[in-house]
Amino acid sequence: MNLNSAPAPKNAVDDLGQHATARVVLIAAAAALGGFLFGFDTAVINGAVDAIQGSFGLEKTQVGFAVACALLGSAVGAWFAGSLADRFGRVRTMQVAALFLALSAVGAGVAASVGTLIFWRLVGGIGIGVASVIAPTYIAEVSPAAVRGRLGSLQQLAIVLGIFAALLSDAWLAGTAGGAASPLWLGLGAWRWMFLVAVVPALIYGSLVLGVPESPRYLVAKGRAAEAKEVLRKVLAITSDTALDAKVKDIQDSLHSEYRPTLKDLYSPGHGLLPVVWVGILLSVFQQFVGINVIFYYSNTLWHSVGFSETDAFSISVATSVVNVLVTLIAIALVDRIGRKPLLLIGSAGMTVTLGAMALCFSQAIGSGEALSLPAPWNIVALISANAYVVFFGMSWGPMVWVLLGEMFPNRIRAIALAVAAAAQWLANFAITTSFPPLAKLGLPFAYGLYAAFALLSLLFVAKWVRETKGLELEDMQG
Repeated sequence: MNLNSAPAPKNAVDDLGQHATARVVLIAAAAALGGFLFGFDTAVINGAVDAIQGSFGLEKTQVGFAVACALLGSAVGAWFAGSLADRFGRVRTMQVAALFLALSAVGAGVAASVGTLIFWRLVGGIGIGVASVIAPTYIAEVSPAAVRGRLGSLQQLAIVLGIFAALLSDAWLAGTAGGAASPLWLGLGAWRWMFLVAVVPALIYGSLVLGVPESPRYLVAKGRAAEAKEVLRKVLAITSDTALDAKVKDIQDSLHSEYRPTLKDLYSPGHGLLPVVWVGILLSVFQQFVGINVIFYYSNTLWHSVGFSETDAFSISVATSVVNVLVTLIAIALVDRIGRKPLLLIGSAGMTVTLGAMALCFSQAIGSGEALSLPAPWNIVALISANAYVVFFGMSWGPMVWVLLGEMFPNRIRAIALAVAAAAQWLANFAITTSFPPLAKLGLPFAYGLYAAFALLSLLFVAKWVRETKGLELEDMQG
């Protein structure tokens, strides 16, 4: 199968629902708040890494696992999210994710041992994994094709806003207490409050998703066509009964609604996994193997280790997250104009160059241990390269992978295929996050050189295997 070829839209209602109503934007934004929690809960550990290491007396490898353990939970949550969403609905599954995230925030904040901390981080990871699958699935299923990319990008915008909020709150809490390890309110260390504050967005998310309608594609799959028509009428502003009937029929034809998909549906007899599933998995893996979460999980420790003060390290991390938010807005403006694939190609090329520049900069570090530092002008070049890297990632692989995962799979396998791809993403994230401390021991130039090599491979992969989905209806996606 040639994955670069894209079928032309064919259904009779391609001209319907092409403009998002205010209602569909608000619905997509509420669902995307799961991405905010995703970003917040994964990045909040950044400011707490050194304090956790000191509080529990951990070795470097133990620190890596304590940071990354939530990602294992995320892989589990992502794996089961598809089957939960197909069985109980998208909305109910989002509510479960919010509950897990709220429980995790409290548990991690009061953990008395590293084992307890890891357990509650795993619980939160399950919620993150579920949210990472359900939000893009739901947004894609309620959005008009003409603006689906922009609405789907709200997930990534929410993620980067969550990262920004986490790093900003980390910096404020550490600054207020006089250090991340210093006691703050109720005798609890500032690093514990970094986790506890995540309860607030978790409760807001759980409350907001109570008011969003169920996915029309889920309703059709459950034989609830009348409810699906009502959702389509309100969300996509389709008023013609004939058009509603045609849209529902298109969904029915693509879903094969009498059959609930399983992992077996992802295989082609005699050929293994469907090509489109492989593409989804590799998109997920490359998104992580370029090393982006090293920046957002370890940036405080990284900049501190090469001579910046703790305060300056926090400030640099917050500034980087601001850059990430701004370039995500650029991606949202461009995704439905120039397409998904061109943005991925631009991002891969830019990341290859900037990661290579970071490797070169760190090769110029002098000293060792606590005395390690980057001399001028390499310290400035490293900062510029790191932020340029975030720019290229944030306008491309950050939002585009989630957009593509939400829309590239055929309707009948979308939820289960997205679950598999997202699980692969979390496992790749875990591998990169846990491997960074030992890789850093081999030298930062080696670590960033490795990420640059993966960025180059991602460029070749996109050019060869990723097809454009801009403007296509979900019913037109083929395996």
